[in-house]
Amino acid sequence: MHPHQESVDRFYTALRLVARFWIWFLFREVAVRAADRVPPAGPVLLCVNHPNNLIDSLLVGVVVPRKVHYLANASLYANPILARFLIRAGAIPVHRREDDSEHPDRNAATFTASRDVLRAGHVLAIYPEGITHAEARVQRIKTGAARIAIDYESSRATADPSPLPPLAVVPVGLSFEARKSFRGRVLVAFGKTVLLEAHVAHARQDSAAAVDELTAAIQAAMEAEVVHVDRVDTAEVVRAVEDLYRDELVRQLRVVRNLPPDAIDVFRVSRTIVEAVEHFKEHDPARVADVWRRIQHYRSLLTAWHVRDQAVDDRLRIPETSHRLRESGAAVIGLPVFLYGAAVNLVPYLVPRSLAHTFTRKETDYATIRLLASVVAFPLTWGLETWLAWRMAGVTWAAVFALSLPLSGLLAYHYFRGLARLRARADFALFALTHRRAAARLLSERRAILRALECAKSAFLAGRDGESPASRAVVPVSPSVGQPRTTATDVERAGPSRWVPPVKPERPR
Repeated sequence: MHPHQESVDRFYTALRLVARFWIWFLFREVAVRAADRVPPAGPVLLCVNHPNNLIDSLLVGVVVPRKVHYLANASLYANPILARFLIRAGAIPVHRREDDSEHPDRNAATFTASRDVLRAGHVLAIYPEGITHAEARVQRIKTGAARIAIDYESSRATADPSPLPPLAVVPVGLSFEARKSFRGRVLVAFGKTVLLEAHVAHARQDSAAAVDELTAAIQAAMEAEVVHVDRVDTAEVVRAVEDLYRDELVRQLRVVRNLPPDAIDVFRVSRTIVEAVEHFKEHDPARVADVWRRIQHYRSLLTAWHVRDQAVDDRLRIPETSHRLRESGAAVIGLPVFLYGAAVNLVPYLVPRSLAHTFTRKETDYATIRLLASVVAFPLTWGLETWLAWRMAGVTWAAVFALSLPLSGLLAYHYFRGLARLRARADFALFALTHRRAAARLLSERRAILRALECAKSAFLAGRDGESPASRAVVPVSPSVGQPRTTATDVERAGPSRWVPPVKPERPR
């Protein structure tokens, strides 16, 4: 083992296995970009944005193969059981000045503990924003990460008995496709290491200025790894365009290049939409205002007639006969599996969802409450059902039944989503029969929005030498190994990236 590489203890290994299962269960897909930027040995400071509370720590811990020590709010240590768990997991309590101004020495103790972790050659993760939030941007980060980095680098050359290895400050961006959605997508992106040498040299003359400069550098590096929107009003337009147009861009790309779904990074499509909206806000604000007005009018019509946009979109894209036949066949064959999966998983699915809706006070708490409730509800229900199967049919059938529970639950969920979409189509078909003019108007409004967005895309392309805003999201599949690889443009813009199965960290190339 490398002298500055921490061994992963059994408790942390077991904790990671549990986290892997729940991440696999909660998310349809986890995309990992450039995980090999985390050095395999030596001190590392991960600077992570904080959009989804506890889920953020689970994702980083699952993706990074090394043990990660987190800076956790000191209030969590008030409960002795939770405190013992956090200590075993390697977490470090953070005593913030604003929370405990009467005991400034506690804040100093946090920096001392952080320095000790790094000097031991371990991985330390910090959320520099200081809070979890629901905005599509990195909040103004605090100076803690920069102070920790400069403190370590300034003292490592004089360390006793021998100099310590240099610190790698790695920005990490977490982007969620839908924060509250079950079986959604999430991107974990690792940025290039932030260079420290110039800031450490500057700190010898002006410590405060060096900390501010390094904080700004870390802020910019973190923003580069997420779908970042600077302004709130721009974020509203971006979300609306994503809802109405992102899937269309992905479909166009798949059809034109004959690509499988996993070959397209939807987060890069979203990032390009952000770039386009910000470009037009600066150079052609009238175009943005016109598109936003059309979208608001269309949404008001949807609300007035109690119609879902997905149903209107499906109506515009009438599927081929072969596709409808495949869907119908899958629906008939999958019905028994759906009924079985729904029967044995309905209670543990609905209870956490209900608890999350009841007790959530902030949007960022929803997924955490649902996860914690699921960790209790699913094993408890499955254990009770397996015990009943054992009493009624014996050990063998009970084992088969237990193995079927997670898979049947996921299949039932996907089947249910398909039924919901089919119902929306049927409702809109009935609506079109009874309110023909209103249905025609909804279809016409959506077509007009798509035409306006297509025109905007063409104008955006003209300033980018014809490069498609979605082309940078293509991740071609290697026919030899069946794993996606990045294009040259992708590597230049954001480093190596590929879609991977949930919770499987990217292997260095």
